[in-house]
Amino acid sequence: MATALEAVADVPEGASPAVGGFGLSGVPNVLIRALYERGVGRLSVVSDNCGARESGLAVLLAAGRIARVTGSYTGANREFPRQYLAGELEVELIPQGTLTERLRAGGAGIPAFCTPTGVSQGLALLLER
Repeated sequence: MATALEAVADVPEGASPAVGGFGLSGVPNVLIRALYERGVGRLSVVSDNCGARESGLAVLLAAGRIARVTGSYTGANREFPRQYLAGELEVELIPQGTLTERLRAGGAGIPAFCTPTGVSQGLALLLER
């Protein structure tokens, strides 16, 4: 592709992009800006976090273009909790390792998997009965 706008030209309204990066490192800021410029909205993003300050996904979040976030960290983005508490943003917080495994398994065509997260707690409750 010659431009970032060309690269995101086929991303439809309501898409579910998986956005890389960790904190402020490795975030595809140029592509995020291109989505912003195109006006794409109602996004269901899957990402470690939702950006910070005026960087990364914070650009789309501040513009009201993100409807749902699946991630493991709320980050240093003040707009994130405001939108969530106002009922403007759907959020699914999951452990970092589970998020990573969901992405890996989905890419490999694996429809389901188990993780040990919370297993000992649930097992303890069953043993008490």
